Amino acid sequence: MAADEQADSVDEAGVQPITRTPKGSGRRLRGAIAHYLGTQIVSGRIAPGEKLTGEVANAEALDVSRSAYREAVQVLTAKGLVESRPKAGTHVLPRSRWNMLDPQVLAWAFSGEPDTDFVRDLFELRAVVEPAAARLAAERRDRDDVKAMRDALTKMRRHTLATDAGRAADRDFHDALLAATHNHALMALSASISAAVSWTTKYKQRARALPRDPVPDHIKVFDAIAGGDVDAAAAAMRTLVDLALEDTRLSM
Repeated sequence: MAADEQADSVDEAGVQPITRTPKGSGRRLRGAIAHYLGTQIVSGRIAPGEKLTGEVANAEALDVSRSAYREAVQVLTAKGLVESRPKAGTHVLPRSRWNMLDPQVLAWAFSGEPDTDFVRDLFELRAVVEPAAARLAAERRDRDDVKAMRDALTKMRRHTLATDAGRAADRDFHDALLAATHNHALMALSASISAAVSWTTKYKQRARALPRDPVPDHIKVFDAIAGGDVDAAAAAMRTLVDLALEDTRLSM
């Protein structure tokens, strides 16, 4: 298979097939199929309740092996997007069953034009979780936590959020903040929160530059946490999330 070769057929939803991966790269091929089907489901092109074409037909349409297609469906099943039953086939589950905080599902949601209600949902989640996390971080942070947040801020200022390096530093800052809570349940949300921060930042910049520099807002959060001011940390984080939502509304 050539790296850029595409299958000639389309699936029953009428969308273009996957871009092929080099022969022999089984994990990459499985990932490409899962990405292809996942984006179609999350975008609504394959709606909840719809039945996916049978394994044999879909494998032939995508010009992939049945085992690669089956493994890709298992990936979707693990993320709550589909359910397979003997004789009934594979159906897309309701959105309420999807693991929307899975970083890969978030990536699929933002691979096209995400649902505006979903973007709002992400910010509402952040508004609930992150101010409370900032409060705990201000109470429990240690020297290493403060250093990790400071280092991330330094990189954010150096690279700006208009670059991949700057956005990676932004993710590092939010990761470090959650780690500073020393609450393992909150720390388990790190990948999801970081992915939400990253994708919403990219979303805001898809048509134009950020309307303002968000780094000073992050500095206020950092100063409050480093200073052990729990109320100021929670308020500064709430302001940061609110301003990020306002920027996103403007980009819509």
